[in-house]
Amino acid sequence: MPIDYGTLRLIWWLLLGVLLIGFAIMDGFDLGAAMLHPFVPRNEKERRILLNTIGPVWEGNQIWFVLGGGAAFAAWPPLYATSFSGFYLAMFLVLCGFILRPVALTFRSKVEAANWRQGWDRAFFLSGLVPSLIFGVAFGNLFLGVPFHFDHELRLTYEGGLLGLLNPFALLCGLVSVAMLTMQGASYLALKSEGELSARAGRFGTWAAAALLVLFTLAGLWVAFGIEGYVLQSAPDPAGPSNPLLKSVGRQAGAWLENYHRQSWNLTAPVLAYAGVIAAALALRFKAPLIAFIGSSLSVAGVIATAGLSLFPFLLPSSSQPGHSLTVWDASSSQLTLFIMLGATLVFLPIVLAYTSWVFAVMRGTVTESTIEREADTLY
Repeated sequence: MPIDYGTLRLIWWLLLGVLLIGFAIMDGFDLGAAMLHPFVPRNEKERRILLNTIGPVWEGNQIWFVLGGGAAFAAWPPLYATSFSGFYLAMFLVLCGFILRPVALTFRSKVEAANWRQGWDRAFFLSGLVPSLIFGVAFGNLFLGVPFHFDHELRLTYEGGLLGLLNPFALLCGLVSVAMLTMQGASYLALKSEGELSARAGRFGTWAAAALLVLFTLAGLWVAFGIEGYVLQSAPDPAGPSNPLLKSVGRQAGAWLENYHRQSWNLTAPVLAYAGVIAAALALRFKAPLIAFIGSSLSVAGVIATAGLSLFPFLLPSSSQPGHSLTVWDASSSQLTLFIMLGATLVFLPIVLAYTSWVFAVMRGTVTESTIEREADTLY
């Protein structure tokens, strides 16, 4: 095999992070636009402008969610099985939100009645809020650990429930996610609209950026001083078998910061998060929406990378049996599977990127009232 097992595992950990960041950036502005829909537009034309800024691209953006789920399923089977068992009801709510989005977009214009459209507008808002909140809650629970363990035959037992996931720290992380994606949606809406709607989106985006600064800082302080992290006491062999029972894990205060002490370059991630959100806020303040969107996207990447680098090498810690936690080194598919999948990824991921770039190039420009009036029968 031209690439050793440990390197392949590390490459797939990085690829999983790239796919999560791609989803948060691309579908993040769809979720953010949905959360802004009740607040930024002031009349029916402005509401339709907002809907049609994401209308041509939201379906394509969800490919990142599919790719992330597929990568977890194929490259990290124990992670996929454990997380989808433990977060089953939470993921069900996320899927309900994803189902609500196209239904609300399609049906709100079928009847002219105001009550009808208001009902679907509320559903559209929930389609953005619920997934955004739950994604953050899920990340928060990774830092705390999830109550699961395996028997000697690696059969999984999960001991928690949905309400157990809704703890104070996880809810704070959920608010971080909501603020982050609201900023992303506001930056995109400011870029794709004009006049008062664009200005209003910019103001909401500035407020969301300020909220993100505060909430992200609070979450970081909580991680540093308020919770115990997980640490490997006997590290598994990076090229060894995928058996999470062949190691020992302990818990200690400040353990989630150890990667930053060992490798100072990891600090690039939180620095990028802060720099991006400040750049986005300033750009929105001075009506430079393209710079704001780039800054917001970099901030999203920085926030997610901060979480991933803090957790490394853990993928899913176990709060009930820390030694059964899933790590990069003991929760992957076989070496051959990872190698074949890497080859497929090197072929198809550039195609996805090229197609996405082409779509956004074709759809460039703003959505205006004249656009809505000219194509009233074909747009959302």
